[in-house]
Amino acid sequence: MLEIVAFAIALFFAMNIGASGTAAAMGPAYGSGAIPNKKIAMVLVAVFAFLGALAGGEVVKTIGGGIIPNEIVDVPIVIIILASACGTLFIANLIGIPLSTSEVVVGSIVGVGIAFQALFLKELLIIVSFWIITPFVAFFMALLIGKVTIYLEKRWPQLKGKGKWKKPLVFFLIACGCIEAYAAGMNNVANAVGPLVGAGLIEINTAVIYGGLFVGLGAIVLGGKVLETNGKKITQLSLLQGSSVSLTGGSLVIVASIFGLPVPLTQITTSAIAGIGTAANGFQVWQKGIMKQIIKVWIVSPIFSLVIAYGLILLIRQSDFYTLFVIVSVFIATTGAFSLYHTARKEKRSTYDEGGGI
Repeated sequence: MLEIVAFAIALFFAMNIGASGTAAAMGPAYGSGAIPNKKIAMVLVAVFAFLGALAGGEVVKTIGGGIIPNEIVDVPIVIIILASACGTLFIANLIGIPLSTSEVVVGSIVGVGIAFQALFLKELLIIVSFWIITPFVAFFMALLIGKVTIYLEKRWPQLKGKGKWKKPLVFFLIACGCIEAYAAGMNNVANAVGPLVGAGLIEINTAVIYGGLFVGLGAIVLGGKVLETNGKKITQLSLLQGSSVSLTGGSLVIVASIFGLPVPLTQITTSAIAGIGTAANGFQVWQKGIMKQIIKVWIVSPIFSLVIAYGLILLIRQSDFYTLFVIVSVFIATTGAFSLYHTARKEKRSTYDEGGGI
């Protein structure tokens, strides 16, 4: 019975990965108008994400046994890891924020490792360092390419997608989006099925097939809001700019996947979009509320999934209610203090606006 629950959560998680990770791959194509129909964009993502998943075995090995020892991973632990990560990701998808599935899964696994005091720290530090490095690399690569693109579009205005150049540029952008969707499947499917492989519940080749199918299904069913966020709410893109974003993100993720490193695809893609936007409009793109919201979620999400997984281990496996009570109390106190701070700021602004106060 527990094995069925573990598989159900893993496959539902794979669907959420399809929404958050792979639907974002077609954001540039959708945002630039190369694919005006949202459903067509998500179907293309589904197909190429599935093909990429078939090549994602190395990342599956890392998620399955490269962060914590296989000896402590049993069916209940798999359920805790997947439930913690899936819950965090599902909330982000409802909000429409592109969230890194790698971060929430690794956060959950780290929470379990801390609870059992069994963590491969060296491997974890390598993964986290790539989390930090790759978005910056994507941003500066896209910034440089963006500057070159602006120059080329000014020199040859037809490169903006006018006249006979429009069809080749549209095809190139869609092809680049498909490459990024392939990279997404190659890297992200491991986040759903890796824990199952680590517990010995399924073999790697079978896992990537089932994981890829459900990632594709999630891109079609749940990917609309994230596609809208990445495509329309960060910055407007020309056809050539959109191609630069997808090619930058896809190439970085494919290289990381070959070495078995789970990296944050959505962070890389969004950083590349921000790089293109900065090249075109300066740093005012960073003043947009959506960028601030995305950055906050990036920081909070792995810690949130870590705390949930750690708390569930204390509750279910160790029956350590005292420590769990302290964790919940700290969470409530932090949330309450944050809420009070915002309430006080609103009241202060309201007082000044109405002419009261000193």
